[in-house]
Amino acid sequence: MAVTGFARIIIVLTTISAAIMELIDTSIVNVALAQISGNLGATIEDTSWVITSYAIANVIIIPLTGFFARLFGRKNYYLASIILFTVASYMCGNSGSLVTLVIWRFIQGIGGGALLSTSQAILFDAFEPSKRPMAAGMFGMGIVLGPTIGPTLGGIIVDNYSWPLIFDINIPFGIVAMLLTYRFVPDDTDAQLNARKSVYIDYLGIFFLSIGIGSLQYVLERGETEDWFNDNWIVVLTGVAVVSLASFIYRQLKIDQPLVNLRVFKSRNLVASNVLTFVLGVGLFGSVFIFPVLVQRILGYTPTDAGFGLVPGAIVAIFCMPVIGKTLQSGIPPLYYVIIGCVMFILHGYTSSLANPDAGLEFFTLPQVFRGVGTACLTVPLINQAVVGLTPQELPSGIALTNMIRQLGGATGIAIMNTYVSHRYVAHRTDLVSNLQVFDPATAERLSMYQAGVISRGVDAAQSGEASYRILDAALSKQGFLLAYLDGFLLISIFFIAAIPFIFLLKTNKVDKATMQKISEESH
Repeated sequence: MAVTGFARIIIVLTTISAAIMELIDTSIVNVALAQISGNLGATIEDTSWVITSYAIANVIIIPLTGFFARLFGRKNYYLASIILFTVASYMCGNSGSLVTLVIWRFIQGIGGGALLSTSQAILFDAFEPSKRPMAAGMFGMGIVLGPTIGPTLGGIIVDNYSWPLIFDINIPFGIVAMLLTYRFVPDDTDAQLNARKSVYIDYLGIFFLSIGIGSLQYVLERGETEDWFNDNWIVVLTGVAVVSLASFIYRQLKIDQPLVNLRVFKSRNLVASNVLTFVLGVGLFGSVFIFPVLVQRILGYTPTDAGFGLVPGAIVAIFCMPVIGKTLQSGIPPLYYVIIGCVMFILHGYTSSLANPDAGLEFFTLPQVFRGVGTACLTVPLINQAVVGLTPQELPSGIALTNMIRQLGGATGIAIMNTYVSHRYVAHRTDLVSNLQVFDPATAERLSMYQAGVISRGVDAAQSGEASYRILDAALSKQGFLLAYLDGFLLISIFFIAAIPFIFLLKTNKVDKATMQKISEESH
């Protein structure tokens, strides 16, 4: 039910803050893995399960949010999810072992997964259908802010404090969100009571979805680390994912009360917007993943500097999104913005790929601005377009599927970037080594320079030759990684070029006011 005045303002602040909090936790841990592994006595590879467990729980629960909202009531489910997320955050910060931390991160992901889709549904419901493009603009701010603030905030904490604060900062925000939700989010208990009694709990469907999505997310998250299909677990879980998801789809299309209404994909608009949303997830999460690693590993930035390097894009996006939402509301076709968004991401990938070993933060300002404009121009129209043409009963499934596909796009983007960079590094290093000749004057001069440098630092002259070769080898590795990361940025551009045909499948006509009013009345 649409609300007005102060209550609407509180609902907007609460839902967007909850979404930001959830998305921050998808990336804030990335820059703290080294500190966590050292503190808990684990390897970096084992510690990365702190990221993987959260992502798996997230992507399992997101498509089920509509079902749980029907079963328990949307407000009850939302409030319980905030409580679960907050309690799990406290337990993560107080974990004394890696196993305990991974378990609580999984539980945190279960609570966090509900915050995204349910926040969006509550926010949309607070606005009349004619004003939902503006709501989409405001919600889009959260989608952009979360992944951007995560590495920035994580870097500040790692450089100045200890890793438990990464989780503890959720606690005050979670408590405030609980109180505001309890007081201001409309209670749907009475309206949903009769419908809830008739809700069919498809336990087999829940099993297929959990196993299928969980296995798929594991493969995407751990594939590069485990050497993809050379690892037996990856092979087995790929098969499990295919069989389970195929069984889930078949079952959902056959039963009368599906967990997730997959029939919403009959909407051409939803299909096209979800393809573009997937590519947006690849571009957004892939670029946010590559940039901090590149500038820290190759250019020598601190975690804090790497985080602040993403800020220009976030600031631009924050300013653009309300404007885009307002202009969409006034009738400008979303097609225009989606085209601009794809072009901006193509420019972001291309200009980022021009970096060199001497690039400073100022070099990346323009590429980050391109990313911010592109994210705003894609996020707002796609959030809105995903639900155009859906009935009020179909809306929760449409929202949940869109959010799940964005998360899967992000996981796929990171997995692709990891694998692609590794392969390109090998290719570039091989090429660089093949062009080195010991008797080449330039190579000999460089080795002599290295040798003189190590001798001046006290290395024995007899060992200086070997040391100079090690320095040359490190320089080759650094250059190989730099070229590989720059190739990764170009790959992001290629993804958006390939997605352009789907833009023209989007429905661009504005829904008339009478239809909007009818939808609004039916939804309440």
